[in-house]
Amino acid sequence: MLDNNQLLRFTTAGSVDDGKSTLIGRLLYDSKSIFEDQLEAITNTSKKKGHDGVDLALFTDGLRDEREQGITIDVAYRYFTTPKRKFIIADTPGHIQYTRNMVTGASTANVATILIDARHGVIEQTKRHAFIASLLQIPHIIVCINKMDLVDYSETVYNNIVTQFESISSKMLVTDVRFIPMSALNGDNVVNKSENMPWYQGAPMLHTLETMHISSDINKVDARFPVQTVLRPQREGFIDYRGYAGRVASGIFRKGDEITVMPSGFTSKIKTIDTLEGELTEAYAPMSISITLEDDIDISRGDMIVRSNNKPEASQDIEVMLCWLNNDGAKPRAKYTIKHTSNEQKAMIKEVIYKFDISTLERKEDDKELKMNDICKVKIRTTKPLMVDAYRENRTTGSIILVDDATNETVAAGMIV
Repeated sequence: MLDNNQLLRFTTAGSVDDGKSTLIGRLLYDSKSIFEDQLEAITNTSKKKGHDGVDLALFTDGLRDEREQGITIDVAYRYFTTPKRKFIIADTPGHIQYTRNMVTGASTANVATILIDARHGVIEQTKRHAFIASLLQIPHIIVCINKMDLVDYSETVYNNIVTQFESISSKMLVTDVRFIPMSALNGDNVVNKSENMPWYQGAPMLHTLETMHISSDINKVDARFPVQTVLRPQREGFIDYRGYAGRVASGIFRKGDEITVMPSGFTSKIKTIDTLEGELTEAYAPMSISITLEDDIDISRGDMIVRSNNKPEASQDIEVMLCWLNNDGAKPRAKYTIKHTSNEQKAMIKEVIYKFDISTLERKEDDKELKMNDICKVKIRTTKPLMVDAYRENRTTGSIILVDDATNETVAAGMIV
């Protein structure tokens, strides 16, 4: 049974002109998720540009530069809802120089939709996007083979592209890959099933997104609770209340569980689990809760409450797959602030082990200079231990960002190896 309020985040990726923005526009238009004034404004813009109908791509191409060039530059987020589910779409750009934008948009996604132009098949950009999706451990991939109307809805063309994609995805860490032939422009297999492709027996895209099982994407085994703040109300009825508030990163916590506070190593038992609505007997990711303990322990923001029989690794030396986001390159031996869950420490990039050549997907071990959009494996040293899990096991406690202290800009995002 589906939870009607369940939120699914998906990202779209594809080469320039593969029709990503048109696909999202079609999804919003056919699922009746567009306000009338929005529709009117875009219909008028489409007429001014000389289009016969509504230019669906204008629903997502928000930046003026994008509308003029007809391409997507920034990550455009769109929210829509159907009776079965809520959705957040991250429409990410296709150009190689916007790799960082794709990494940003895809970092929280349950599903990656990769668009392929049926006329061109699997190209270098397709491999790049599939690689980034597998690097970010996105659990599900939908390969949208678009513009089928331009190849006469040919089943042979579709089957050839499926074979091409499977040959690259077999080398990557993605378990669930689905293929949908479609024409976003004409609406084939986006919201409604296509009459032009009777040979395709699968569901259209919206139905696939609405029914996809995503509950098991969250790690329910490793109980991790990063403390964001300590609650001391000091008012009548709560004079002695001391609660540790935050969001459950993964796993399940129950009343009476034996817990350990890291990094101090003190142990206790969960006395109560509280929320705005009242007390609970158990809490799981991604719920926001307050935990009280049987014992008085010195706990502050940045500490982590875990179950005593299942602890993360506390380490000052971590290996990370890093995507460099800043226009300025990394300075050697520079100090950065590392943010990991609610924990902030000073950190330094000790060593660049290798860089990935996104074009060839090969490792470059001789080039150690970090520039914008580079993806690389590095060693980072922190001033105090971080409580970390491997990113492939836990996306929340396995991810970090680096902030430049001088400018306060986020310069890199990373996945702990």
